[in-house]
Amino acid sequence: MDDEDELHYVQYHSSKESTYLAAIRQLISNDLSEPYSIYVYRYFLYQWGDLCFLALDMQGQMLGVVISKLEPHRGGPLRGYIAMLAVKKEHRGKGIATKLVRMAIDVMIERDADEIALETEVTNTAAMKLYERLGFLRSKRLHRYYLNGNSAFRFVLLIKESAYTSRLGYDVNNEEEPADRPELQPELPPSA
Repeated sequence: MDDEDELHYVQYHSSKESTYLAAIRQLISNDLSEPYSIYVYRYFLYQWGDLCFLALDMQGQMLGVVISKLEPHRGGPLRGYIAMLAVKKEHRGKGIATKLVRMAIDVMIERDADEIALETEVTNTAAMKLYERLGFLRSKRLHRYYLNGNSAFRFVLLIKESAYTSRLGYDVNNEEEPADRPELQPELPPSA
């Protein structure tokens, strides 16, 4: 297969669990370092199956998958979360991952997401480049985040102005700028 036109993208639906779940698990377990139980997949797919998208070839073989969720984050912004993304190795570099992530982002934006977050291993340069091309920013490094001992970067895509300003520490509707708030000023070393 040389042409993306030979692919079709579908939104997961629970009525197709018997068709897709085993293939999703196989694809992700081949690709990602975390060993996820069936319960992790069901947690995402039962609650946010409509934020899961699949790339299938014309024979119905799964080539890629993205699994996501959308919910309030710690009582604050409505945060989308890209939990898992996998594309069969022989089909990488064809825009499949970009298309899958973009589909998930588009639905989250339609549903009023303030921001979208994810983590990826610090060694996964292809994934980091993909997310940066889509506008994600590195938020923090998470040391020894994965069970294999690897560290991760958290990436965040800030969708709404309120998400930007809450991370900067001020509200655009408030006249007070961060410079007016001493608690937001960086600590300077004592002068000699």
